[in-house]
Amino acid sequence: MYQRELLVSAGGNVSIRFDDGILITPSGRNKGSLLPEDMIKMSMNGKVIGKGKPSIEYKFHLGLYNARSEINAVVHCHPIYCTAIAVKGEKIRADLTPEGVMLLGDVPTVPYRTPGSDELAEEVLKISKHSAAIMESHGAIVQGRTMEEECNRMEELEFQAHLQLVVGNAAGLPRDEVYRLRRM
Repeated sequence: MYQRELLVSAGGNVSIRFDDGILITPSGRNKGSLLPEDMIKMSMNGKVIGKGKPSIEYKFHLGLYNARSEINAVVHCHPIYCTAIAVKGEKIRADLTPEGVMLLGDVPTVPYRTPGSDELAEEVLKISKHSAAIMESHGAIVQGRTMEEECNRMEELEFQAHLQLVVGNAAGLPRDEVYRLRRM
């Protein structure tokens, strides 16, 4: 994800659920240079197990895991095109291509709240039924069953944002086709 410029510098955070907790990226570290042993282990109630400082966004990661038992991976990034749309106050249109419809579904926008705050965690929890969202003036978030699935979903979200900025107000797929694709 770092090589694809979805994660930049120390921005963003990634977590994965395991039997009795999560592993999450550390706070303030360049994501391109992290090693497996740099990940921070946390209990599901937010206690750090071992050493290190978890990402300041750990609250919304835990909230999403607690809201949906089938979620095993959460990825939050600041990819340029998603963030550009979020800064512009626009909505991501996932109906431009079949892949957008099938991989993303409806993509809501999380209102801006201070990173790491309880208020941001509360707002993210409101979109927990969605697989992807953008975060106003902040970035993007995806969640799902596996890390591979979420890396693919984040890449698709960024592709759709880029496409949207390139094509402008182009017509999306017909409504009946969107319905058919969502059922697949």
